[in-house]
Amino acid sequence: MKEKTTKERILEAAEELMLEKSFHAVGLKQLLDAVKVPKGSFYHYFESKEQFGAELLRHYMEEGSAFKRSQLFCRDLEPDPLKRLFAYLDGSVDFIENNPGKYPCLAVKLASEVSDLSEAMRKELVAGFRNWVDIYRIVLDEAIEAGFLPKDYNAASEAELIQDHWAGAAQRSVTFRSPEPVRLTVEHIKRRISDKVI
Repeated sequence: MKEKTTKERILEAAEELMLEKSFHAVGLKQLLDAVKVPKGSFYHYFESKEQFGAELLRHYMEEGSAFKRSQLFCRDLEPDPLKRLFAYLDGSVDFIENNPGKYPCLAVKLASEVSDLSEAMRKELVAGFRNWVDIYRIVLDEAIEAGFLPKDYNAASEAELIQDHWAGAAQRSVTFRSPEPVRLTVEHIKRRISDKVI
């Protein structure tokens, strides 16, 4: 396994710290102390904190996309695409049950904080969320092609609903320190799709 670069270590440490706090609450000193990197070297990797934030979100969302693909596109795990999708969504409920009050997604957490403050970070969020929606669409398209869903099923629209419903429920679950909003949302998503199964 390839050793992580200093830049990768900074980005990964930032993800952990910002999931606990927020983008603005994490100072450079705290971040660099976490990876034992001298302060001056931060600007060797990033021009500014804003540029760092944009790269952080790109890195996080690319990793999120890779994880989603590994779970949702792997026919070896489960040949039925809808079962793969449902298992993936159930996993998010398990995470929130086991981590009460902790955000399951850095992008959802930072979206409201940084979208008005940084156009570069907002654009990374837009690109990342579009990619995530597209991953859900591809899985639903696979289910259509396999004959599980009708040919006229609107996979693109349903994929957007999955992302939006889940993101809103995740935020409420953290606020209420309860898995119920995500559990109910996942059940609703599964029921909506199951009602269309041929």
